[in-house]
Amino acid sequence: MSFKIICKCPDTRARRGVLSTPHGKVNTPVFMPVGTRASVKTMSPDDLKELGAEIILGNTYHLFLRPGMDIMAKAGGLHKFMSWDRPILTDSGGFQVFSLSKLRKLKHDGVEFASHIDGSKFFLGPKESMQIQRTLGSDVVMAFDECTPYPCSYRDAVKSLEITTRWESISRDQTLNDGQQLFGIVQGSVYEDLRIKSAEDLVKIGFDGYALGGLSVGEPEEDMFRCIDWVVPVLPEERPRYVMGVGTPKQLVEGVARGVDMFDCVIPTRLARHGSAYVSDGGTIPVKAGRYSDDFTPIDENCGCYTCRNFSKAYLRHLLNVGELLGMRLISYHNLYFFLNLMKQVREALENGTFQELRARFS
Repeated sequence: MSFKIICKCPDTRARRGVLSTPHGKVNTPVFMPVGTRASVKTMSPDDLKELGAEIILGNTYHLFLRPGMDIMAKAGGLHKFMSWDRPILTDSGGFQVFSLSKLRKLKHDGVEFASHIDGSKFFLGPKESMQIQRTLGSDVVMAFDECTPYPCSYRDAVKSLEITTRWESISRDQTLNDGQQLFGIVQGSVYEDLRIKSAEDLVKIGFDGYALGGLSVGEPEEDMFRCIDWVVPVLPEERPRYVMGVGTPKQLVEGVARGVDMFDCVIPTRLARHGSAYVSDGGTIPVKAGRYSDDFTPIDENCGCYTCRNFSKAYLRHLLNVGELLGMRLISYHNLYFFLNLMKQVREALENGTFQELRARFS
């Protein structure tokens, strides 16, 4: 098995595990920094290693459009192209097709869409998505699905789920590189019967891991947690579980408590570019605010990251206000450190039996 459970929390569904891939092992629960276009914004591969990132994300849709698969093939795959020798997960492109392309036409075997860059026409389906991810050479490949928006009527959710299940079955039938693991994606909007049916159908098809998609798309947080609670008991215990696009520190900890092993989200770097930095309680402070103009303390006195060891809020605010890229870079570094260190603390808490105490800090 590529996934091994080391220990479990006796009071919740939380578990500590290790996912093995061709490019190394990933300790779970894990937060995965998002590198949409073969780069985690403002961060170098060495930065990510210093931060303790064991796996990052790439995006099938964006990399398919630019630089394109001809260049990616010549480069020898995504790892070599971006000089990252640790594991990579790539999403299937389904979410981007439906969220970024205003001109799209759904067909039985995929979707015809217009590029959000220049309007050029392309076609992407499960066969094409698997071929792209095979060329990228990612360690974890996501099946091609249709991401259900929120809100979504029950009738539309049923139609979308039928498409998703068919496309994911076709994804499973495609040939991948040796060692690549394929994860199925559970959809069904916020409807319990559809979520459970999706999970059951995907388990019958058989995947190396299972993800929950269509969350963090505008639904109330309570609905997100309910969807996880419905689905996790249906999924195989011995397979990794991944919630896509989630989330805040509280959502990560609550997701772990519900049995989720893997998370990704653009929040740490996106908020950093707007001047918001995370602090110990899981909240944020607006570093760009005027009240920090003469505050010569670090973002967080309790943080051990490079940014907090060396720079003050006053300096960071100055960089942001004059448009210096270093400001966004330093705050991005800090925010990613916060998220990755949080998951390290979660793993340690699971090992020493104190997870519920850590959970209470964020509830």
